[in-house]
Amino acid sequence: MAKQDFYEVLGISKGASAAEIKKGYRKMAVKYHPDKNPGDTQAEEKFKLAAEAYEVLSDDNKRARYDQYGHQAFEGGQGGGGGFGGGMNMDDIFSQFGDIFGGGFGGFGGGGSRRGGGRRASVKGTNMRIRVKLTLEEIANGADKKVKVRRKKQAKGVTYGTCTTCKGAGQVMQVTNTILGRMQTAATCNACGGAGEVMKNKVSGADAQGLVVEEETVNINIPAGVTDGVQLKVSGKGNEAPGNNSISGDLLVLIEEIPHDHLTREGVNLHYDLYVSYPEAVLGVSKEIETVSGKVKIKIDSGVQSGKILRLKGKGLPSIESYGTGDLMIHINIWTPQELDKSQKKFFESNLDHENFTPNPSKSDKSFFEKVKDMFS
Repeated sequence: MAKQDFYEVLGISKGASAAEIKKGYRKMAVKYHPDKNPGDTQAEEKFKLAAEAYEVLSDDNKRARYDQYGHQAFEGGQGGGGGFGGGMNMDDIFSQFGDIFGGGFGGFGGGGSRRGGGRRASVKGTNMRIRVKLTLEEIANGADKKVKVRRKKQAKGVTYGTCTTCKGAGQVMQVTNTILGRMQTAATCNACGGAGEVMKNKVSGADAQGLVVEEETVNINIPAGVTDGVQLKVSGKGNEAPGNNSISGDLLVLIEEIPHDHLTREGVNLHYDLYVSYPEAVLGVSKEIETVSGKVKIKIDSGVQSGKILRLKGKGLPSIESYGTGDLMIHINIWTPQELDKSQKKFFESNLDHENFTPNPSKSDKSFFEKVKDMFS
């Protein structure tokens, strides 16, 4: 079944501003919030879909990809770098987008708030961020990286019990007198910080929340085709939070591309500058070229012109959105000798006016600007 257009989900136009996107999301989320629709599974699905639409459209990069490719831009799991892919639960949504609503609506006030049916949302630990450097070869083939991180974890032996102040709700009700009468509002419990739980006994070395910092090795599966600056998420490998019902934060992995010695990246395509000597250009030659999948041998025809571009199909990088593999463009550069001995100089002087050395480009010999135009088309 085709997924509904994200702009239609939020009731906005494709040219909507950031403020209009936020307003549209808030309207839909309030309409289908679980507190207002207890037990309504359809309303809950619409609530999740609205959150997914906002997650994509509120990010300029993800919005641009969605406008170009639609929902297909985010298929393929963590490699897509956007969209929920059906993997986020209600607590994830409350944790990620709660700041849009403030604390006045149940469930949107933060990790320890109370929402529909007396259920307290789980407290989530803070996210952690690291950088992982990749070579072009690793980007082309995908990589499994093992990294050591120092993350907060619940200390062994620490126990937690229900907060007696808020009875585990994470919130306490406050009554104030106003000119309109007595007003009742919910506020975060000061005793437990909204967690609904307090530490019963503290163990040696733990902080005030019962957490200690430990080093852990985390396996990160990096899909092929990632780009510099892409951020991947390893769920549950961030800092832990205090409490029996808490959930761990996430480990956010920022990809950093290591420049290649010979190859230059342009999206999924790669470029290679190949220098050939004047005799090689005249006579023709075979050359070994370095690619991200190993070395290949190519043939340079005799009489090749400087600026010619040879295209090796499928020798570029894979698309992270699964749209195929790019090409490797080899740019031919003829190296003109800067110093000649007497015999060499005499040879060229004797051929200055020879018709074989007189430039005579045909219609098939494109200009530099035409080649650039073709390369980007």
